[in-house]
Amino acid sequence: MSENNANTTDPLLGRKSSKFTRIVVPAISHFVLACSTCDSKHKRPYDSVVQLSLSSVATLSFVCLSKFIRKYGLRRFLFLDKLCDESETVRKGYTDQLNWSLKLLSIFVLPCFVAESAYKIWWYASGASQIPFLGNVILSDTVACIMELCSWLYRTTIIFLVCVLFHLICHLQILRLQDFAQVFQVDSDVESVLSEHLRIKRHLRIISHRYRAFVLWALILATGSQFASLLITTKSGAVVDVYRAGELALCSITLVTGLLIILRSATKITHKAQSVTSLAAKWHICATLDTFDSTEGETPRTPTANGITDDEEGDDAGDEEDELDNSKLIPAYAYSTISFQKRQALVNYFENNRAGITVYGFTLDRSTLHSIFGVELALVLWLLGKTVGIS
Repeated sequence: MSENNANTTDPLLGRKSSKFTRIVVPAISHFVLACSTCDSKHKRPYDSVVQLSLSSVATLSFVCLSKFIRKYGLRRFLFLDKLCDESETVRKGYTDQLNWSLKLLSIFVLPCFVAESAYKIWWYASGASQIPFLGNVILSDTVACIMELCSWLYRTTIIFLVCVLFHLICHLQILRLQDFAQVFQVDSDVESVLSEHLRIKRHLRIISHRYRAFVLWALILATGSQFASLLITTKSGAVVDVYRAGELALCSITLVTGLLIILRSATKITHKAQSVTSLAAKWHICATLDTFDSTEGETPRTPTANGITDDEEGDDAGDEEDELDNSKLIPAYAYSTISFQKRQALVNYFENNRAGITVYGFTLDRSTLHSIFGVELALVLWLLGKTVGIS
């Protein structure tokens, strides 16, 4: 009975402490420590946008992450339970990426936290006599400073954590696609190729379904935050300097960086998934040309020039090419036993079943990013036209 009570109490305490850090502390900081009577360097005219932006995105991240862990469990959510079915190359690559993701999280969080800590310590130390306090001024300011820094650290960490986990999961699918590309280098049967591609496509659909709400709302909230920041900093009479707008800049950097991690990961996996179509088409045409060469008895082509060209192109390409995106021809033994009809059917399947990350039916690829950028730019120009008169 006591174990059941403990199991139900721990998540409740976790939710309460998270709510206190995400919402209560920022609210107290904004309404109690607004310091409207302070000097120009200690006023915080943009604090409402900072606190509301960080708290809203942090709440979104916490709700989504809690739902993922509660519904699927950490191992299933990160596809760790499926690694036993993967090759040694995929398992090793995913393990290395998992270790790197922890470092990546600290790389994004620590610089912003150090900058925020320096600002808060200066703000409380230099304006102690002006900032509202209870009882002893030193003790009160120290406690308030620590609570604000803990709140900032928690909110930025939870935001970047969800983004880095999404990046990690997408990287696993890239590893699987690169491993899948090896089937076109060996004499594989069409049925096994189709089965493996369907499995990868199913996992991409699962990732899209789990993250679609987070991606959409993160885009909306980050965009709203940036436009609110632009509006209040470009209006008539606004004073923008490092003392007043420093936190606003850190907040914007955090939200935009998190959004870029998500969009870059999604577009990269979509690009890799759609590269399978061109790889299959190259495999098909190499097989067809080889068949015609062998049956019609064409004059053999001189391989010297092609070999030099391939070497030169390989030197120019550098590390940009991989198993999915390369200009190498497929060896003849990779398709020696597969008929033309089967190869054509497989290519048709790939052309009409393009995989990738989607958000409510919209594929997140490079053309989608261009559309988002165009809409954002149009809104920015419209807003600047209303505030500073750009036409």
